Amino acid sequence: MSFKDHFSKQAANYAKFRPRYPQELFDYLGSIAPSRQLAWDCGTGNGQAAVGLASVFDHVIATDASEKQISNAQAHERVEYRIAPAENSGIESGTIDLIMVAQALHWFDLDRFRAEARRVLTPKGLLAASAYNLLHIEPAIDEVINRYYYEVVGPFWPPERVLVEKFEELPFPFFEIQTPSFEMIAQWNLEHLVGYLRSWSATQRFIAANQRDPLDEIADELGAAWDKTKQTRRVIWPLTLRVGIKGYSGTNQKKN
Repeated sequence: MSFKDHFSKQAANYAKFRPRYPQELFDYLGSIAPSRQLAWDCGTGNGQAAVGLASVFDHVIATDASEKQISNAQAHERVEYRIAPAENSGIESGTIDLIMVAQALHWFDLDRFRAEARRVLTPKGLLAASAYNLLHIEPAIDEVINRYYYEVVGPFWPPERVLVEKFEELPFPFFEIQTPSFEMIAQWNLEHLVGYLRSWSATQRFIAANQRDPLDEIADELGAAWDKTKQTRRVIWPLTLRVGIKGYSGTNQKKN
């Protein structure tokens, strides 16, 4: 296997426990695309971004290098799933109106992917890449999760993870435009939150290395912070969205 596969082993849990993107994100992307005929969701994972794109585009090609991720992806009549790496999609040149890369750009060979994006996009096609880092619930819970992220499983994050934390600093291949702010919002109980933390690649790498569940180290503290009840809580992930337009040249002029 030539790609870095951190998710196939927990593909079913990844599909079950990952947060959902807001419809407003896809409506916005559809409103700025040169056409709504064909979109490519690259690194589709469980397919949730692909299905979101299908609400505004006529057809969506959704690719992932992981066969298990594709087998767990959500079916949709306007989504065509394919097993393919981001850097060699097999998509016809000059056909894609918008490429979406949702929480996946940091796993790619960026130079090769940029070349592939240029190849498949229409003359004024868009590349949209989004990322989210740590969630927010309330300070006491956030503190426990942050300690888990940095201290408990921190050494087990793949090196590419730092690119999520510094997503706005990644080199971008096209003229970048100003974008609105978006966030993902969910209503989760404690069980769902634990399932989400278990789907992290660092959690799975910790388990493989130590043959024990790192979530045991925060179980009591997290339960106490949750007030030991089963009620749902509002969970928020701020989204970082970067959009570039093919066919423009010159200095990147995105406003900060």
